[in-house]
Amino acid sequence: MKMGWTADGRALHKRRMLNIIALATTMLAATPGDAGGIAAVDVQGDRVTVRFDDRVEGASAFLLDGPRRIALDVAGAQAGASRYAGSNAAVSGIRQGQLSDTMARIVLDLTTPATLGDPQIAADGKSLSFSLQNVTDGRFRTAVGQGRLRFDVPANMSARPQKRIHSITVPIPPVARGVDLPAIEGVRDGSRPLVVIDAGHGGHDPGAINKDNGKREKDVTLAIAQAIRDQLVKSGRVRVALTRDDDRFLVLQERYGIARKLGADLFISVHADSAENADAHGATVYTLSETASDREAARLAARENKADVLNGVNLGNQSGDVSSILIDLTQRESMNISANFARLLQREAAPYVPFRSAYHRFASLMVLKAPDTPSVLFETGYISNADDALFLSSHEGQQAIARGVARAIDVHFARKLAMGNGRSGG
Repeated sequence: MKMGWTADGRALHKRRMLNIIALATTMLAATPGDAGGIAAVDVQGDRVTVRFDDRVEGASAFLLDGPRRIALDVAGAQAGASRYAGSNAAVSGIRQGQLSDTMARIVLDLTTPATLGDPQIAADGKSLSFSLQNVTDGRFRTAVGQGRLRFDVPANMSARPQKRIHSITVPIPPVARGVDLPAIEGVRDGSRPLVVIDAGHGGHDPGAINKDNGKREKDVTLAIAQAIRDQLVKSGRVRVALTRDDDRFLVLQERYGIARKLGADLFISVHADSAENADAHGATVYTLSETASDREAARLAARENKADVLNGVNLGNQSGDVSSILIDLTQRESMNISANFARLLQREAAPYVPFRSAYHRFASLMVLKAPDTPSVLFETGYISNADDALFLSSHEGQQAIARGVARAIDVHFARKLAMGNGRSGG
């Protein structure tokens, strides 16, 4: 069933336009750029120390059972690549993820029941530590039910200087309660796989912009998405739909929500990366993970996940407290398929598209969080790089990308068909 606005709804939509007026002299806020990156986690005997490359603001911890884990939530921290040193028989693994722009989570997987004690944050705010205490199963279960344990902040730990931000008046529409589902193009055989292509950004959100030639990510991604659609329709092997076929804004949940409502077999979000280093170039494929593969992937997730936020208003109405731990439990199969497709996309598209050497990365990207749809975010190149921007904005470059993506999609579904036939044949 299609969902959209009625005439009365459009009128209400206009009447509810918001004028956000911020007083620049009174608003104070810390930015994600101030967050301290997780530099190291050291386990020495029964003492665990987490070190950061900048000061953090506070921390809390809680226990989880089935399986046993210790989870640390650190305010003012940024997940990323970090080293792990030392060992303790109670700790089998350490992982991390980003809960929100300014909150990182560190998870210690436990082999035996243990609790934490003497939680402390250093006076300079650049490390925290606690002791591991072996306990019985009964005491562990009791501790699980006791909720969070707060880390002590030293009295001489000064608050992080907050940046004064300046705002302007911007009219913002309310969140749409539903969007029209796009048309499905290509073969009419409903048994054929459905691929949904998402052109990143759009409307009031231009995405990355090349400072020299003014090329905008939202225009480039739309042209590439349309080229991929045309190539897939021409092949006649799959059905295809675009989340947007014009310059409109969709919140992140609407993008993967469209794919889910249509019953998509594969979701590809098309983007064009940017970097302060103008020499950075080449394509990258991102798939979902509860931990970012490196600091660059973490920064990308922080930037892209903010696409729903303008002047502090969350257009997606999405809580920032979605636990990254649950991803591993609910999306493992989709994530594995997505990772396999990422490798296939690089292999099949490499003759047409220049890729980075580290072409496959993992990040906690909101647009990839459909639990039952294999999804990738394809950074087709760097719009901040002169050569990449020329390639991405040219008809020839867009056609080359479309051919490479179509080849990967053909092989992907051919493999699925062969595996399905193998199972049915016994």
